[in-house]
Amino acid sequence: LCYIINGDASGLTDEEIRMVDEAMRKNNIEIVSPRYNEDMCTEPYFSHYPFFGLPTEVEDCDIIYHE
Repeated sequence: LCYIINGDASGLTDEEIRMVDEAMRKNNIEIVSPRYNEDMCTEPYFSHYPFFGLPTEVEDCDIIYHE
C-alpha cells in the first residue's frame, strides 16, 4: 500500500513492483485511498484472494479508475 499511495517501494522486490504496476495499468487505476473507521484507523484483515499476489493481510480501499 505504501508503494501504491506514496511511491515507497522499499522492502519490495522487483517482481512485486512489476505485479503492482501491471495491476494498476491493466485496471486503469488512477487513485487508491484506504478506508478509515471512526477512529481514523484502517482495519486490515487476512485475504486468501487479494487483488494481486499471494494470500496476505489486506485493507479495503476506495479506487478511482477510468474506462
